Amino acid sequence: MRFGMPWPGREVGREAEEAGVDAFCAGEFADHDAYLTVAEIVANTERALAGPAIAYAFARTPYAHATALRHLHAQAPGRLFLGLGSAAFRVNRDWLGVPADRPVERIAETVGAVRAWLGAENGQPVRYSGEFLAVDADVRAPVLGRLDIPVLLAAFNRRMATTAARVADGIVGHGLFTASWWNDVVRPATIGRPLLEHGWIITAVDDNAPERARADARRMIAFYLTVKTYDPFVAHHGWQEQVAALRGAFRNGDSEAMAQAVTDGMLAEIAVCGTTAEAKETLARRAGSLPRDVGYFAPPSYLVSPGRRAAYARSALELIGAAAP
Repeated sequence: MRFGMPWPGREVGREAEEAGVDAFCAGEFADHDAYLTVAEIVANTERALAGPAIAYAFARTPYAHATALRHLHAQAPGRLFLGLGSAAFRVNRDWLGVPADRPVERIAETVGAVRAWLGAENGQPVRYSGEFLAVDADVRAPVLGRLDIPVLLAAFNRRMATTAARVADGIVGHGLFTASWWNDVVRPATIGRPLLEHGWIITAVDDNAPERARADARRMIAFYLTVKTYDPFVAHHGWQEQVAALRGAFRNGDSEAMAQAVTDGMLAEIAVCGTTAEAKETLARRAGSLPRDVGYFAPPSYLVSPGRRAAYARSALELIGAAAP
């Protein structure tokens, strides 16, 4: 597994690449754009892989995804990947104002249409025809040419993992993923096809305040589990009682009770946290259950200041090499 991290900003990012970080990724939310962040990554790094992990698939047309990648390729040839996520039903409907039904089928077509734009040679029309998307573009300018940029899908459940195996080059695992979820649910659903595996790993290491680091990791886990989309994951692990408690605390605005609802067992299965020594021990114990290609050691972001996230990113550099293949 290669060591990566969500982009920690210019200063820490340069330190991280010098320390041996092989990949940086960009997430997306209401206050940060995935492709603008990737532009910052490629402008401030020299060799590391860079890409969205993930960009909201339906927030842009396939043309817009592909155009952004072509623009970035000119600055970082051979270093890019594209991670797409379908986003939650309410994000699509209420934030983006796009159709929210049948996300698996829609994202499969999005990948096909993006590939049509990325695979277009100069002088050839760009064509794609599906149920939801149609492209018939005759671009009379020498601006194209095939780009082989890997496309990965955020595959939390079986259906999306199966779809990734059918239409994409790989998957992006969520920060909640456990050994059991990788090995018993996601990997079997790829029907034996070898895929690239990228994945987020909730990582909070602080030798001076390990309890605070563990509390930040618990809050991050709790915040993720407020989303009902992950109920199959919760049922798979038998965590319904704990999740009911943390969702009640979330509704009441009680972040401490949210954290307390995440048990030691849940923390051990999901996060890498505590002291540096504890984190290395966790990585050794979880060898084989982490993403096989790139693991993004991601600081908690829920109720964690930018300064503390940067400190967690620096601390995570001590873990390079600790995750044995």
